[in-house]
Amino acid sequence: MDIVFYNTLTRSKEKFEPLAPGQAKMYACGPTVYRHVHIGNLRTWLLSDLVRRVLEYNDYRVTEVMNITDMGHMAEDDSLTVAPGEDKVLAAAAAEQKTPKEIADYYTADFFDALTAMNIRPAHHYPKATDHIPQMLALIETLESKGLAYEKSGAVFFDVSKFPGYGKLSGHALGDLKAGIHRVEIDETKDDPNDFLLWRTAHEHRLVKWDSKWGPGFPGWHIECSAMSMHYLGPQLDLHIGGEDLVFPHHEGEIAQSEGATGQPFARYWMHGAHLLAEGRKMSRSVGNVIRLTHLQERGIEPLAFRLHCLGLYYRGHMNITWDALKAAQASLERLRRYLAEWNADQVTVEMPNRHLLDYRARFHQLINDDLSFPQVIPMIWEMAKNDLPPAAKALLLLEWDSVLGLRLAEAAAAPAPELTPEQRSLLDRRAAARAAKDWAESDRLRDDLAALGIIVQDGREKQEWTKTK
Repeated sequence: MDIVFYNTLTRSKEKFEPLAPGQAKMYACGPTVYRHVHIGNLRTWLLSDLVRRVLEYNDYRVTEVMNITDMGHMAEDDSLTVAPGEDKVLAAAAAEQKTPKEIADYYTADFFDALTAMNIRPAHHYPKATDHIPQMLALIETLESKGLAYEKSGAVFFDVSKFPGYGKLSGHALGDLKAGIHRVEIDETKDDPNDFLLWRTAHEHRLVKWDSKWGPGFPGWHIECSAMSMHYLGPQLDLHIGGEDLVFPHHEGEIAQSEGATGQPFARYWMHGAHLLAEGRKMSRSVGNVIRLTHLQERGIEPLAFRLHCLGLYYRGHMNITWDALKAAQASLERLRRYLAEWNADQVTVEMPNRHLLDYRARFHQLINDDLSFPQVIPMIWEMAKNDLPPAAKALLLLEWDSVLGLRLAEAAAAPAPELTPEQRSLLDRRAAARAAKDWAESDRLRDDLAALGIIVQDGREKQEWTKTK
């Protein structure tokens, strides 16, 4: 069955045709390790996880690389008081009175903890920028030798006028990109405001710097991803994934550097996830609307419930996060676990072939292969739960699908069911009686009383169902 992805480069959905049959080389932009990750970051990294899971569901052998930026990232859109182009890791080190390595190591560990909590599969390689300076310098020298880069006062810039394809990813001609110049390093020495930094001169007091043919310095923002992706995956990639804010200038710069150096197309498919919004605005530290996984957990929302919530919205659409929606996702997650536990407890044998089972399996496969149409998968799961399939068949389907959904349902279903207190049990019984008597006012009042005690009630077709929040 064909896989179709939306390609930012062509602005259309395209059949996935990798460079090598049955294999997929993908690169995902990772964290700059100077602050705790937030759920907006995690939504983007969840996109790369889902792409990989869909590919593997289709029997592709995937090699995934995700960078860790532990220096040299320009500071913009951040709460730290830093000059444009300054190193975020060094700024955090100064603010927290730690060494740059201590900062990078601490927040790298935080990043991996968050991925584990979200059940995002580890990439095959997590290259750190500081470990790949030789590859970056070699790439810069190649660009300089080809006349695509020039040196000014120890700094090296990419000359965008020498690369005719600059702007093809963002969809703008070079002369129309002035709106994005504020996101390109400001430097009066470069020939054109659109030119971007490859290597920056380091002042004598800078803690982290490297020697080069142009003098001591450190790499620019974009060069690390080109150098490290090509080091681990070769000059051409199948997929490059990141947030929509990286289209320009970061990914535009990657294309120019990589294709300028090799003369070959860099990535065949570019996929970008939309921002997560809080209070209607992009989640960022400068705005002050950052939500971390720990904030969710403090309110009884598991990281996997956030994952389920993300599955219910298209990755290319903005997600405006609300606590009510997260609570509903938590209740839905608990419901799925309870279903699986009940279905597995029933020892009914699945008679093969079962038409409904095969139909559901085919529908799931078709939906996930159609540009990650998980928002249509979720209602199909509830539809399947109400079907007259044997319970064991329902369990089989849900476990198969969870290899892509990534909700760890089998682990949770095997855990003991939460116990109710006598008061909670009494209220549930009284509410069931009120429902049977069609006393809706009393039923609603008891629902509120139960919610106050941590019991979320949902009314099924034949009986009320409940979830105990943590």
